[in-house]
Amino acid sequence: MSSNIAKILGFDFGLRRIGVAVGQKFTGTASPVTTLLAQEGVPIWSEVAALINTWRPDVLLVGIPFNMDDSISPMAKRAEIFAQELEQRFQLSVLRVDERLSTFAAKNEFMHIRGQTSMKRGQKVDAFAAALLIETWLSS
Repeated sequence: MSSNIAKILGFDFGLRRIGVAVGQKFTGTASPVTTLLAQEGVPIWSEVAALINTWRPDVLLVGIPFNMDDSISPMAKRAEIFAQELEQRFQLSVLRVDERLSTFAAKNEFMHIRGQTSMKRGQKVDAFAAALLIETWLSS
């Protein structure tokens, strides 16, 4: 991990929702920020720009959902396109992290923390998944 990375803005990519979280290298932790709505994986780019301007990250992180056999899934290809678009638009380094089970893990952990038995649409599970992605990357 590069020593000049202090703040990370992470994205849990989805076709309808993209979870966003911010993490700190110093503490090794991350916090959910928001969930962006997307159409076929395309967010409202001005909302992404506003988040980048607010948080001023040193690096961006995108979860890439590989298949369990390490092959590239159609969703992984879409997430990679999203990562490339982030790089081109914002001129920041975009790191990739394997996120095969992050949303599943996030739902389980989110439900455990909240004491809930079901996830409702619109809850912060996508942003929570983004926070888990950052923490996974920080601990690797």
